[in-house]
Amino acid sequence: MNKSKLKPKILVILGPTATGKSDLAVKLAKKYDGEVISADSRQVYKGLDIGSGKITKKEMRGVPHHLLDVANPKRVFSVAQFKKLAEKKITEILKRKRLPIICGGTGFYIDTLVSDLNYPKVKPNKKLRAELEKKTAPELLKILKKLDPARAKNIDGQNKVRLVRAIEIAESLGRVPKIQGGQPYDATFIGLDWPDLTLQEHIRARLKRRLGVGMVAEVARLHKSGVSYRRLESLGLEYKNCALFLQKKISKNKMIENILTESFQYAKRQRTWFKRNKNIIWYNNGYEK
Repeated sequence: MNKSKLKPKILVILGPTATGKSDLAVKLAKKYDGEVISADSRQVYKGLDIGSGKITKKEMRGVPHHLLDVANPKRVFSVAQFKKLAEKKITEILKRKRLPIICGGTGFYIDTLVSDLNYPKVKPNKKLRAELEKKTAPELLKILKKLDPARAKNIDGQNKVRLVRAIEIAESLGRVPKIQGGQPYDATFIGLDWPDLTLQEHIRARLKRRLGVGMVAEVARLHKSGVSYRRLESLGLEYKNCALFLQKKISKNKMIENILTESFQYAKRQRTWFKRNKNIIWYNNGYEK
């Protein structure tokens, strides 16, 4: 075979939240001389550390990590921006004769990168947004289900910002068309998961640890630095519920209950997304150090 036609090899570690992806990525990077590229839609933001489960310098064990802390939390970081930066990092890692390891649970990011998917740009529709923002999340989800059932199945049904944007795109294009231009990489996919009860235990233990090391204080600091409560709520899960608690809209117990429930719902949506990829080698006992 002509060497010029060989696709660059990359490793992709994916799966639902709280399954040990970061730890496994570090272990395999140490073994195979790799560098890690994060594929997490919240870890790209500066200051979103505890709530997003961002890996620490100590946990990296000397392995270079990329696409952490590359965006301002006040502004939305798009999948197009992720793709551009990730492709650049893959090229740099390959030039160093090292293995690029994509690690994360944001399926949209991963698919866009490894399948070379491109999504048409749709400009904000201010009039439509003004109308939609008056509606509740369940009402928005109902609208999206009629417009684009496939997108409605995988979206966070409680995230009004994402729901409004999805409706905006669907109204403009009918539904989101995926334009596939081939697969630029020779990708090996490793998927991590746990049985439901074990995953719930991991999510519960993880939340206890995060609260113990100052997750609520982190959200308070972000707000103090100029990130609006509305923006924090749009980031979902821990950030949304801590922001609601800090505004005294919910109690601490309700905050904890919401995070646990919504995290498991998120994990189920991640599973649904990843099930479409038949090339994933699944390990259904997760990964622990």
